Amino acid sequence: MSGGVDSLRTATLLKQQGNDVFGLHMRLFPPPGTDEPSIARIVEDREKTLNHIASKLDIPLTVVDMREHFDELVASPFIQAYLKGRTPNPCAICNPRIKFGLLLRRALELGADRFATGHYARIIPPASNPGRFGILRACDKAKDQSYFLFGLTQEQLSVAIFPLGKTYKTDVLRWAEEEGLSPLIPGESQEICFIPSGSYTDFVRQRVEVDSRSCEGFIVDLEDRVLGRHGGIYNYTVGQRRGLGIPSTSPYYVVELDPVANKVRIGRSADLYCSRFTVDSVNWVSVAPPREPVRCRVRIRHKHEAASALVTPLNDSAASVEFDRPQRAVTPGQAAVFYVEDLLLGGGTIAHGN
Repeated sequence: MSGGVDSLRTATLLKQQGNDVFGLHMRLFPPPGTDEPSIARIVEDREKTLNHIASKLDIPLTVVDMREHFDELVASPFIQAYLKGRTPNPCAICNPRIKFGLLLRRALELGADRFATGHYARIIPPASNPGRFGILRACDKAKDQSYFLFGLTQEQLSVAIFPLGKTYKTDVLRWAEEEGLSPLIPGESQEICFIPSGSYTDFVRQRVEVDSRSCEGFIVDLEDRVLGRHGGIYNYTVGQRRGLGIPSTSPYYVVELDPVANKVRIGRSADLYCSRFTVDSVNWVSVAPPREPVRCRVRIRHKHEAASALVTPLNDSAASVEFDRPQRAVTPGQAAVFYVEDLLLGGGTIAHGN
């Protein structure tokens, strides 16, 4: 139970169905051993509010301190990815390792039979998906969160349930309003949950004590001509337009980040389109790892409209993707997720494209 409206509605739906429900809340920040009183106060206030709501709903709540594990498995790799010129997706890492990994294990230790979250997605049993648990997109396509779940294993799915998979967000918000909970529940954040300030660049600088002078490098065009300087490639992501400081009659965009040469490579809008790229850390969820190319639709960002492509396995954990039509801003570090209609086949991390 994060304290958001979705996990609260999940818990109450399960209670209404006659289940014995208890809640687990993950404490993820500030990192252990750090002195960040302002963030500590935010965490304290959030937990106090959540305890009040859980008591009002008659749901026992346990706070689980996951800060050390979260820092090791999610936050630190997040920082290192940016320093290497990638744009990581922390939710895709957190779900299999933390939420459905360590927290699920803790829930089972406390006596849980099933593990429910407020994700908008659906699970189908092996009887309906030969031999494997499968993940389907949510009925509410505007809210669907299956994209972030491609890393889950069959073992994790065997005890997971998503009560909101057939529910619409508008109905959940209406429930909160009717129950008088809306004033107590924080609005949905569009930022990264473990960075209260919302600035990932500030987070990176604070955590690694970056010396901007040592991170400086050149901003170059596609012919490698120097157009300006940058203060660290972690400040940029593929497709970025703002903050380049390069005067031009038509806009420049970040096309590539080169951590080896410490260069930010920029071009025009047309230069952002890419047809082929490779994916690593691939996990096949709803189907066994294929040996032959698979025709499907691929999403390269959460809000990206999945596009027709051919996914060719290179080995059990890597694949190449070739779109029928070039797609804009294929970004190393982001997740590429494969679908056939509503069925999530699997996904992985974008390595590089061309």
